[in-house]
Amino acid sequence: MNQHKHYTPKGKHHPSFEMTISVKREREEGIDNDAFDELLEPMYKGKSLTDPINTAEDKWNLLPAFLKVKGLVKQHLDSYNYFVDVDLKKIIRANEKVLSDVDPDFYLKYLDIRVGYKSKADPKQIEVQFPPHECRLRDMTYGAPIYVDVEYTRGRKIIIHRDLEIGRMPIMLRSNKCVLNGRTENEMAYLNECPLDPGGYFIVNGTEKVILVQEQLSKNRIIVEADDKKSIVQASVTSSTHERKSKTYVVTKNDKIYLKHNSISEEVPIVIVLKAAGIVSDLEILQLVCGDDSVYQDIFAINFEEASKLGVYTQREALEYIGRKVKTIRRLNAPKLSVLQEGIEAIASTLIAHLSVENLDFREKALYIAIMTRRVVMTMHNPKLVDDRDYVGNKRLELAGQLMSLLFEDLFKKFNNDFKMNLDKILKKPSRASEFDALLHINIHSNNITTGLNRAISTGNWSLKRFKMERAGVTHVLSRLSYISALGMMTRISSQFEKSRKVSGPRALQPSQFGMLCTSDTPEGEACGLVKNLALMTHITTDDEETPIRKLCYILGAENINIADSSTLHRNGTFGVYLNGTLIATTRFPNKFVKTFRFLRRTGKVSAFVSIYTNVHQNAVHIAADGGRICRPLIIVENGESKVKEDHLRKLKNGDWEFDDFLVNGLVEYLDVNEENDSLIALYENDIIMATTHLEIEPFTVLGAVAGLIPYPHHNQSPRNTYQCAMGKQAIGAIAYNQFRRIDTLLYTMCYPQQPMVKSKTIELIQYDKLPAGQNATVAVMSYSGYDIEDALVLNKSSIDRGFGRCQVFRKNTAILKRYPNQSKDILAGMRVNEDGEPIWQHTPLGPDGLGEVGMRIQSGQIYVNKCVPTNASESVLGGPQQQQQQSQQTHRDQPMTYRAPEPSYIDQVMMSVSDNDQALIKVLLRQTRRPELGDKFSSRHGQKGVCGIIVQQEDMPFNDQGVCPDIIMNPHGFPSRMTVGKMLELVSGKAGVLDGSLQYGTCFGGSKLEDMSKILVDKGFNYSGKDMLYSGITGECLQAYIFFGPIYYQKLKHMVLDKMHARARGPRAVLTRQPTEGRSRDGGLRLGEMERDCVIAYGASQLLLERLMLSSDAFDVDVCNSCGLMGYNGWCPTCKTSENIIKMTIPYAAKLLFQELISMNIAPRLKLGDVF
Repeated sequence: MNQHKHYTPKGKHHPSFEMTISVKREREEGIDNDAFDELLEPMYKGKSLTDPINTAEDKWNLLPAFLKVKGLVKQHLDSYNYFVDVDLKKIIRANEKVLSDVDPDFYLKYLDIRVGYKSKADPKQIEVQFPPHECRLRDMTYGAPIYVDVEYTRGRKIIIHRDLEIGRMPIMLRSNKCVLNGRTENEMAYLNECPLDPGGYFIVNGTEKVILVQEQLSKNRIIVEADDKKSIVQASVTSSTHERKSKTYVVTKNDKIYLKHNSISEEVPIVIVLKAAGIVSDLEILQLVCGDDSVYQDIFAINFEEASKLGVYTQREALEYIGRKVKTIRRLNAPKLSVLQEGIEAIASTLIAHLSVENLDFREKALYIAIMTRRVVMTMHNPKLVDDRDYVGNKRLELAGQLMSLLFEDLFKKFNNDFKMNLDKILKKPSRASEFDALLHINIHSNNITTGLNRAISTGNWSLKRFKMERAGVTHVLSRLSYISALGMMTRISSQFEKSRKVSGPRALQPSQFGMLCTSDTPEGEACGLVKNLALMTHITTDDEETPIRKLCYILGAENINIADSSTLHRNGTFGVYLNGTLIATTRFPNKFVKTFRFLRRTGKVSAFVSIYTNVHQNAVHIAADGGRICRPLIIVENGESKVKEDHLRKLKNGDWEFDDFLVNGLVEYLDVNEENDSLIALYENDIIMATTHLEIEPFTVLGAVAGLIPYPHHNQSPRNTYQCAMGKQAIGAIAYNQFRRIDTLLYTMCYPQQPMVKSKTIELIQYDKLPAGQNATVAVMSYSGYDIEDALVLNKSSIDRGFGRCQVFRKNTAILKRYPNQSKDILAGMRVNEDGEPIWQHTPLGPDGLGEVGMRIQSGQIYVNKCVPTNASESVLGGPQQQQQQSQQTHRDQPMTYRAPEPSYIDQVMMSVSDNDQALIKVLLRQTRRPELGDKFSSRHGQKGVCGIIVQQEDMPFNDQGVCPDIIMNPHGFPSRMTVGKMLELVSGKAGVLDGSLQYGTCFGGSKLEDMSKILVDKGFNYSGKDMLYSGITGECLQAYIFFGPIYYQKLKHMVLDKMHARARGPRAVLTRQPTEGRSRDGGLRLGEMERDCVIAYGASQLLLERLMLSSDAFDVDVCNSCGLMGYNGWCPTCKTSENIIKMTIPYAAKLLFQELISMNIAPRLKLGDVF
């Protein structure tokens, strides 16, 4: 696909001078810029560089600039890079020492950790054993070694050892540890990789695995919920730190407030908890929870009685009360704690675990509990103040990096534990000849980390012992049906809800999803609304450090909470400043504070991804700097005018500025959902009023990458767009530039894909026009022949002959030549020949080496890998000397791989290689070329799917004055009830584009205008409405009505009739019930189910019923004794010990089986026989 580039060695002079310059520039920057070279050409999208710049129209150039910096899968890459570069070092620092219980002098300390390069080497040169494509072909894992530097004692000496390998880390493609990072297109081609491939997935055992984005409720935040039926209000907080995960609740019970936690056996009255946390005086408790508000004081007052009833007045009594209630699981030989210590321990580390306590100063924790209680009291007074769990601002997205870091930490701790156990075992035996060296024993366990990571990614089961976290289905196989399906998978978000529950809350489309999550792209059916997709211009934050922000707040004049007076905390006009949900300061001037903070963020003094917003109900200023929030860029508006001016856009166009320059200069900023709620955002430049704070970069970015393919989606009924999002992922097209180098399990490619006549801005941005999936078909909207009822399509036979909808199907088959413990191994046999020296029919496709020859046609029943397995493979290795003689005449039996399919295939590629455990690996790729036939499924880009109903000779098709024949005739009844006006607009725009020689746009909320299109049509001598006068191909007469006639982009979907066709007469049966097997793969029967049975009963066709349900299925002749009603055999009844009353009859075998099973359980089913008539 990219053959027009000149591949020449770097030294020689290049034929086209421009190319050399651009390649040189990319080498210097080290970024893959090929896709954006067009932006810098003299003419870009029909505009020259010297044209006047119109800000309202041209600000969309920020979008390609954003995607160049971020890309569609950038969130995965960012998160993985953060994990490898930052998180790993944090994990090492948290578990840096390994000490021994036996030898007190011994220690081992981790100094540093690196992935993929040694301490002396250059971090840019990553050591990877094999490039990614070779790992795909050879079923290996694409990974790099993890090196640590350790310092440990050997005897009396301290030794520092560098570059100790403790395992291999799977590498995400295109991350900064990947060999593809920063390569140019030519270098990518050398590595057999596609430059348009998004990356962001792992290759484990040869399969491409994606870690889907997981959506969860945000950690370390207070969420208040109310249950109206039981009149319960509860505030909960999920604390998650590196050590533990726990949930703390403050709940109401009969209007009293309690604190609930899993490790405390019963609910504790809230006043006791606050006293235990060091707030002893009742007055201070009242001030912290209620302030001066008498209503709140009345609600809360009842709780003081609880404490005095229990006789708890001092901090010590409160701590002892809690200590008695703690359920503890002590590890072996840990010292028993007193009740008081248990209480202190519970308050310090169990409750609200994400706040750390230093030298028993509980003040921060006490305030946090008081704030939770205050939220409960406020909600009891005004039930409207509950939080919405489904609001996007309360959600956090967990990316590959976070999940990998949890997993790695678990494995690393286990690794250190095993190492320590091993050490102690050896150090216990003091008699040693040589000096003890710890490093000899660390390598034993290094396999654990590698296999643990690989297993988790390949199975998708994340099981962590510490958090008791068992999660399945975290990873999916990257779907390579088309370029779009791979891209759509990278932006997918899966929720943690069960699909079975009938909850509509999480499934609803939240208003806060606007611009963050795509509004159309969700599957229909059981996962509807639970699986979401990211919109086009989104970014998912990573964690930012808290300490500098905390310091900044104090500098900006907020008062530290630890020294603030309790009585002033809830005074009118005092706002609390919360950092990541924790109260850290108070301020009297919230607006000034927020304004200054925003100013600092816009000038680049604070990270661009920190958000700040006010909550008036809680009198709070929230600052969020945690990872996993979705945010998107918006243009800043001040004093009623946009800050992005023409000269800025000109700099962007000339290539002087990047997207980040707009951030640094304070013209564009990232907003997350919560801060968006505090802003007034204008959609277009002429909507700006004085109060406006921000301006959308482009309104079509509310849609994601897949929904962006639809032309004129704003003219369609919304479910149709949703259907198209599901079908766009099933369209057959070009997959990648390296599609013929790949050997995948199943690969569909279209022979002659075309880019759509009606494009959208999104199509250009995600480069769908380079790897399209579909063809522009000339469509006539008319009824024809009656074979087009219910969305069926009429296809033109000559169009098919010219290659319309023709596709290729590649299937992979793998054979492994195993080795067995007793030195025997699988071999390949040659081919058998008959007396004329010709190969026998089964072996026709084989070559002399027993493998299929490339290019041979292979039919059902023929063999393509002639493998033989040894007969004595299972025998033991041990044995006398007589076994040595048998080794020479080893016998093999055939176990060939046979081709079974309704249609013949051609052998496309045969690959022989060695997998990583030294077993020979043979992969055979079989190819079929398929042309459209009756029953194949097609779809336009508007959710209008249909199957091919009839294929008509071109002579019989209608034609217009120019002699143009349609490729497809579509039934007009598909339009009225579906209301897909976008499809009609696409036809008119496409027709105008064909006549004008241009590609038109159908971008959402924009695109080419209908008036302009109609004007082009009229100028070229056509009707403005896109209708033509057609002539019947059968009679030659003019058709009575004008026919809507023009090009529409059609996609061929992967559901082809050849893969679904299934029929059977007699065939295999199940062993137990002797009924026909089920399923097409096992050549099963066609089931007459309960519903069909009911129809036959209602119709009264009793003999048909008997035949279908018994005679064609599992009829069985039994002997039944008429006197006792049990079954006998051979005309003998074993119960009555006689053969006089035996009657032969036919019953289903399954019924006979049931009776016998019942008899085995000592239940006697006695058959009462009546006359037939």
